[in-house]
Amino acid sequence: MATSEASVTRIMVAVNESTIKGYPHASISSKGAFEWTLQKIVMSNTSGFKLLFLHVQVPDEDGFDHMDSIYASPEDFKSLKSRDRARGLHLLEFFVTRCHEIGVACEAWIKKGDPKEVICHEVRRIQPDLLVLGSRGLGPFQRVFVGTVSEFCVKHAECPVVTIKRRSDETPQDPVDD
Repeated sequence: MATSEASVTRIMVAVNESTIKGYPHASISSKGAFEWTLQKIVMSNTSGFKLLFLHVQVPDEDGFDHMDSIYASPEDFKSLKSRDRARGLHLLEFFVTRCHEIGVACEAWIKKGDPKEVICHEVRRIQPDLLVLGSRGLGPFQRVFVGTVSEFCVKHAECPVVTIKRRSDETPQDPVDD
């Protein structure tokens, strides 16, 4: 018997790229949140869930990423935008491919902006049953300087939020990295 769309539990999983490996690699926290969702929530009930993957790209505010580039035409800027979009698509491809391999319905999309604000906006717009986020597990001193998207979303998202802290054996030398 097929599960109707109305009876499917919709879980939004916010994902980001690795700060260590860069695109198209998912961050340690994103992979951990995704795997936890599969193992602890979806388990073998693949038809009872739909995973909604959101990747928020942060605009390059200072321009340093492209400082050595030469721009001679409007097409040069278009190629930058399409390259950024392609990077995000490759990141999402990892999660979508894995879902299809195990038979879990999913959707994925990219937005630009401040991750914490965009995630909360998308929660209001999409109205998932649950939001799952990875967390680096930063201490209070590090949070002051870095801030945390997960902490903000726990306070402001308009749905239940689960944060998954990465395992201690996965923590890089610099815990801010992911």
